[in-house]
Amino acid sequence: MKTKVAKTRVAVCAVVAGFVLATGSAIAHHSFAAEFDANQPINLKGTVTKIEWMNPHTYFYLDVVEPGGAVTNWGLEMGSPNGLMRAGWTRNTLHVGDVVTVEGSRAKDKTHIGNARAVTMAATGKRLFAASSQGEPTQQQR
Repeated sequence: MKTKVAKTRVAVCAVVAGFVLATGSAIAHHSFAAEFDANQPINLKGTVTKIEWMNPHTYFYLDVVEPGGAVTNWGLEMGSPNGLMRAGWTRNTLHVGDVVTVEGSRAKDKTHIGNARAVTMAATGKRLFAASSQGEPTQQQR
């Protein structure tokens, strides 16, 4: 009797663990269209304040001076570290304090969040694609 109860507990634990693992990754990852609007392009110039180089997406934060002088901090999503490395990035490409221009798409909820498609380094003029889940830019966007 005890072994039957123990086997049942193990089976229930396995099912619960599988459910938690499956839904956790589904919640953590999303499609571009679920969060961003390709019809709301953004073109931001600002100073990098923070970089989060991690899976499933790399994020960086940018202080942008608005026309009235107010500073707004934007969060910008890029692709995975592996995708960025294939596009020519390294962990040392972007630094806090760098001035960059970002082309991308704004979040559907109008918050100060965007999906970066390309990043141009002001100091060098180097333009790198951001391994965006939106895909490569078309000829018109280049």
